[in-house]
Amino acid sequence: MPTEEPKNPEAGQPEGDGWTPIHDTGFIAHVGPVYVRDGAYAFRAADKHANLIGVVHGGMLMSFADRALGETAMRAADGANCVTIQMEMQFVDTARLGDWITVAPEVIKRTGSLVFLRCELRHAARVVGVASGVWKILRRRPEAPPVPGPTGDAI
Repeated sequence: MPTEEPKNPEAGQPEGDGWTPIHDTGFIAHVGPVYVRDGAYAFRAADKHANLIGVVHGGMLMSFADRALGETAMRAADGANCVTIQMEMQFVDTARLGDWITVAPEVIKRTGSLVFLRCELRHAARVVGVASGVWKILRRRPEAPPVPGPTGDAI
């Protein structure tokens, strides 16, 4: 049975309560939509995110965390491109279809070339995963295009 977005903003309706979709024509376009609000990220777990036993696939949770942490790293690096060089994920509880999964990434430290981050993936108060990692800050070449932000504008 397909999952649909709830009509109640308190239940995490993306279009309500300030959540806006991330505009992306790459990988996230295939697994999203992913939403952003005030530096936090969210997605509604749907049928396409299911694994063989009918709960959210760990790869989806990792992809979601990587995107949220990566965008946060780029903001911490003043808009410079960043790439994941190490990421660790612990699956703490089951994420179920229909859950509104959120993360609020935290920058632990930024050096001249690295950004260290972590986040908890949650459905309401329930932690479903914990991710942390290191992102490499790339030097921007003069011809490099600006880094797109969550809404399509440059960071």
